[in-house]
Amino acid sequence: IVGGGTMGGVMQKFLVASMFMWILPVAILYGFNNDLLPGKEEEGPSSTTLSPHSLTLLSGFLAVVSVNVVIVFYICLALKEPTDKHKPDASFVADAKDSVKKLTSGVPSTDPALKKQE
Repeated sequence: IVGGGTMGGVMQKFLVASMFMWILPVAILYGFNNDLLPGKEEEGPSSTTLSPHSLTLLSGFLAVVSVNVVIVFYICLALKEPTDKHKPDASFVADAKDSVKKLTSGVPSTDPALKKQE
């Protein structure tokens, strides 16, 4: 697992959401184009047949909506993640603070705007 248990769970959710963002729109378009989804009903006195142009617009619209639904679902899952699980590594933070101190204290400033502030 990459980066431990927490990172693996996040990556798994991301991969599943990514797969659905590809599969759902393609399935919707395939279903409409192959008469698997309603829209083209048999001819008759009470039929509600859509024109090919309207059917194309409807299938495209539903495909786009399906991608947005998957994105919203993924965002909701991300917001429900506990925030206390994602703490930075203490040694990384300490090393970062040390490197910032070295940069700010050891090197004289050559920027005239910074010299005016001092």
